[in-house]
Amino acid sequence: MHAVILAGGKGVRLRPYTTALPKPLVPIGDQHAILEIVLRQLSTAGFSHVTIAIGHLGEIIRAYVGDGSQWGLTVDYAPEESPLGTMGPLLNLRDRLPETFLVMNGDILTDLDYADVLHRHRDSGAPLTIATYARKVHIDFGVLTTDDTKVVAFTEKPSMDYRVSMGVYGVSRSTLDGYTPGLPLGFDELVLDLIDAQNEPHAYEFGGYWLDIGHPDDYDRANAEFTTRKSLLLKGA
Repeated sequence: MHAVILAGGKGVRLRPYTTALPKPLVPIGDQHAILEIVLRQLSTAGFSHVTIAIGHLGEIIRAYVGDGSQWGLTVDYAPEESPLGTMGPLLNLRDRLPETFLVMNGDILTDLDYADVLHRHRDSGAPLTIATYARKVHIDFGVLTTDDTKVVAFTEKPSMDYRVSMGVYGVSRSTLDGYTPGLPLGFDELVLDLIDAQNEPHAYEFGGYWLDIGHPDDYDRANAEFTTRKSLLLKGA
């Protein structure tokens, strides 16, 4: 099984932690970087080959990870000369990828079964499978529905339930057909194109532990929770 890890971003939202380190290498706990945890998880799940898309401070990632043999993986790299969006790096890699593969962000902590996501994607025949997570937003105001100048409905401080992308995807190589290598391609653009073509992506619903480390508060939470969740995130470690 093959996974592509997206690790080329500048991590602007996580500054100052990412001033000198790429975001996937910020430490979690006393011994591990986020990317190391992800690589350990992929190896445990049965993945053998990982391609890391690198950009900002990418040589530090390359020096840290090396060839991946310390985790029982074969790791190679796909440098980005300019930002290509979430899915853009895959276009340059297309000929190096199997027919189905996993794509994921390099800065998430989760106990998601990556192998099961890929297996379910293969079995579904979908062009794209998106791992999703339930979120709830509480609105601290009374919400009005209006028709011209008339208030036709009112809800006091409602909650909204919705599902978000976890940043983990099962992808079929043929889904990339028709896009130009070297040009940016965002996840949003790809999803909307598939919906417009009535070739809808599938959702993989997940209810376990997931934390997207996008802001300093998320990073502080990840460090606070890691000790109690280490056995969950690093099974057998």
